[in-house]
Formats: sequence, structure tokens, C-alpha cells
Amino acid sequence: MTDNANQKTYLNAAVAAAVIFFLLAAVLGILYFKANKKGSTLETKNAEVEQLKAELEKDYYQALSDLEEMRGSNEELNALIEKQKEELTSQKTQIDKLLRDSRNLGSARAQIKDLNAKAQQYLAEINQLRQENEQLTATNSQLTEVNTQLESSLTQTKEQADSLNAVKSRLETQKAQLEQTTERLSEKVNIASVVKVDALEVTGLKVRNNGSTTRKRAAKNVDQLEICFNTTENDVAPVGNELFFVRIVNPDGVTLAIETLGSGEFKNNATGEAALYTRTAEVPYEKDVQQVCTVWAPGQAFMEGAYQVEVYNKGYLAGSSSFELR
Repeated sequence: MTDNANQKTYLNAAVAAAVIFFLLAAVLGILYFKANKKGSTLETKNAEVEQLKAELEKDYYQALSDLEEMRGSNEELNALIEKQKEELTSQKTQIDKLLRDSRNLGSARAQIKDLNAKAQQYLAEINQLRQENEQLTATNSQLTEVNTQLESSLTQTKEQADSLNAVKSRLETQKAQLEQTTERLSEKVNIASVVKVDALEVTGLKVRNNGSTTRKRAAKNVDQLEICFNTTENDVAPVGNELFFVRIVNPDGVTLAIETLGSGEFKNNATGEAALYTRTAEVPYEKDVQQVCTVWAPGQAFMEGAYQVEVYNKGYLAGSSSFELR
């Protein structure tokens, strides 16, 4: 081979080596740049992770501190605070897991933001509940005061009512006593004003065909009974008409009474019971002695035996007598 050919070959080899060298240097430069860039990015992500961790710790413990300050004497609110703290702790644990992988930084940021929002929401809820509880406590205190006042007023009203009832009871007792006294006095006056009768006689009469009468003692011959008596003087009795009830009791103890002939019932004030009467006789009384007569004509036969006749005035027995029909 000639010298020129050798030189040319050497020159081509040198050029090829230079090209290869430059290409290798370029590749090495690119690889070095990428390595530096990757290291820088990794350092940046690590720094961001540490920053997020610090931010998470700060926000988490601040939220716990704020919730703890809300704690008070209300057991229900305290229980709710504990529940909210547990929920925040659970969420922090999830965020801590996300921060272990730099690829989850976006999710971690969102979760930290959500934790802060949830903490603020919890604080707002607790604060509202505490205000409502304070308002309820104040209202309850007012109601308690009103209830105390009402109980005091009710006690006073009851005492007044008891006092009035006691007065009413005394007045009713006094009224009843007064009525009893008045009734006794009225009864005494009524008894004192009874017009007594005497010379009480009963005569059996037989009615003749011409209408005249004749006295008879045999029961089979008697058509009617004539009852006569005299009034007595009584200064207590007022002047005016006096009504007398006449009872004729047959031998069997039965009061002779026929309603269509003027018989009826009156109150026997001595016994308080109702009693039958046979006839009535009303006369103008002027506090003097006068004879009163009435006739009982039942239109039926009389039975034999002893009869009792009684005369009542103002409901009290004014006189009595007996007679017999053979």
C-alpha cells in the first residue's frame, strides 16, 4: 500500500473516532442532564411531601385544640366532640398513608383541604349546638323561675282558698245552726199557737125518710157521725181562720177516709210523717171559745166496736176522744 493510501486510511479512522467521541459525549451529557433533572425533581417532591406533612400536623392538632376548647359540662356535646376528633384522626391516618408515595401528593392536598373544611364544619356545629344549649338553659332557667312563681302563687291561692273554705264552712255551720234554731223557735211558736179543743163528742145519727136525724148507738142503725168540739182561748194564736183536721179511726185501727168526701193527707209535725184525715173543719178564730161541728156520712155501714177520734191543728194533736157503736 502506498503512503498516500495509508494516510487517507488513518485520516478516515481519526474522523470516525472523533465522531464517535462527540456522539458519546453528547449521550453522556444528555444522561447527566436527565439524572440531574430527576434528582432535582425528587428533591422537590420530597420537600413538598415534608411541607405537606408539616401542614397536616399543624392543621390536625389545631383542629383538635379548637374542638377541645369547645368542651364543657354538657355530656352530649362532649360525646359529639370525641366522635368528631375520632373522625379527624381517621382522616389524618389516611392522609399519612397517601404521603408515603409522592405520586399521591394531589390526593393528599385534597384530603388536607377537606380535613380543614371538615374541622371548620365541626367547630361551627359545636358552636351552634352550644349556643342553642345555652339558649335552652336560659329558657329553662326562665321557665323554672316562672314555675317557681306559679307554684308560689298557687300555694298562696290554695291557702286563700283553704281560708275561704274554712270561712265558708264556719258560715255554713253557723247558717245550719241558725236554721235549726229558727226552726226550733218556729216550731215552738207553731206549737204555742196550736188551738186546743175540748168537749170533743161524736154522735151516731140515723137519717129519717123526711131528712131529719135521730141519735143512735147501734152500728147497724147509724148512717152518719157528727163530730163536735169547742175551741179554747189562745193568746198566741193569731186572729183568723183556723183549719182543723179530724181523724176517725175504726175498731180495726184504720182511718176512715174517702177522697171524694173531702178526705186526704196532712203532715203530723210531732212525728214528721204523713197521716190520713177523715174530715176538715175551718172556722174564723177570734181567740175565744166556740163550738165547731162537722159530719161524716160515708154512705156505707159502720162496724161495731170502739172508735178513736182525733183533732189536729197546725199539724199537732189538739184533742182526742173515743166512742163506741154497739
